[in-house]
Amino acid sequence: MTAFTEMDVRIGLPGAVLFDGPATRLGAVAEDGGFGLLPNHIDWVTALVPSVLTLTQPGGTERVFGMDEGVLVKTGDRVRIAVRRGVEGADLRSLQATVDAFFDAVEDEERVARAALSRLEADMVRRFAGLRGQP
Repeated sequence: MTAFTEMDVRIGLPGAVLFDGPATRLGAVAEDGGFGLLPNHIDWVTALVPSVLTLTQPGGTERVFGMDEGVLVKTGDRVRIAVRRGVEGADLRSLQATVDAFFDAVEDEERVARAALSRLEADMVRRFAGLRGQP
């Protein structure tokens, strides 16, 4: 059995990588509660809930991320995390403001997209209704 001193962690978003690098400790929250991973932890797969993910890099630097739901897979010294949305904060105190601003912007974008989709659907219904009256 190989003893690892660090983990190779990658946090991926759709279309982007939020973090890619070494870590000596990782803390996250799954559906059944919070947990921690160290380099020699058993292989692990779990669903993540919206929460704060922390990781400690070699040298002791701690990084914090606000995450939406996702999946974590640990195999050997590799940890791969896929989340729908996530942001990194400077520290736990500032993370709340960063998360609030990010998710407010995302909600605004989703609201605009839903309105555009509603207009397209209404236009399509009108066009089909117009076809019904034609021979």
